[in-house]
Amino acid sequence: MTFIIFKRLPLKINVAVFVFSLLVFALLIKLAVWQLDRAAQKDIRLAKMASYQQQDAMGLGFIMKLQGNQEALNDLPIHLSGSFNNQQRFLLDNQIYKGRLGYRVVQLFEDKESGLTVLVNLGWIQGSIDRAFIPQFKEIEGLVSFRGNVRILEPSILLQDQILENEHWPQRIQSIEIDKISELLEAPLVPFIVYVDNKEELGYVKNWVPIVMPPEKHLGYAFQWFSLAIAWIMLMFYAAYKSATTPD
Repeated sequence: MTFIIFKRLPLKINVAVFVFSLLVFALLIKLAVWQLDRAAQKDIRLAKMASYQQQDAMGLGFIMKLQGNQEALNDLPIHLSGSFNNQQRFLLDNQIYKGRLGYRVVQLFEDKESGLTVLVNLGWIQGSIDRAFIPQFKEIEGLVSFRGNVRILEPSILLQDQILENEHWPQRIQSIEIDKISELLEAPLVPFIVYVDNKEELGYVKNWVPIVMPPEKHLGYAFQWFSLAIAWIMLMFYAAYKSATTPD
């Protein structure tokens, strides 16, 4: 069919433009389908998190036995009982809350039951544009027990390699890289981080949201991409028609 059209209008259709138009249309459709897929993934995760609210929290040792599928560990409710390391703190830099600059405070936690060490995100604390400023921390002494959620960290995009030094504490970091922290401290760490539950009094401001962009937004973006694809192909058909009916 395409060959017949080209044969009838040999001087009116530019093959390169035609192929380019199809490629753009295909790209717009692909972006729309990708957004639909992301919306479906978010729906599944939200349903999973809702079901977790009805479950008892699991111990760290038990969760470590489920490591076959790392993605399945994400958001699992966890119960920890042990002690914090108050000497070595990490400050996740450039964390904004209500227009204020601050940090996420990350500390090592030694779980008494399993004997394992895990990084715990204790929440947001206000910082300053003055890089010499050090926030006031809460000393968490003795045996503590709390509930949290497992978070599998996605790889961060950094403009340059992050170098950690075991000389100055607390230490500012641009990204939580568990392997590098483990190497720095010469201590094995579990391959995920624990976020303290929002209902716990332990820690600082808990302003994290498991899902930053809800499924509805992805559906909105999918609609926009589909609309652009339809508008684009209609525009190309109109341009082809005008070209075919315009006298030389």
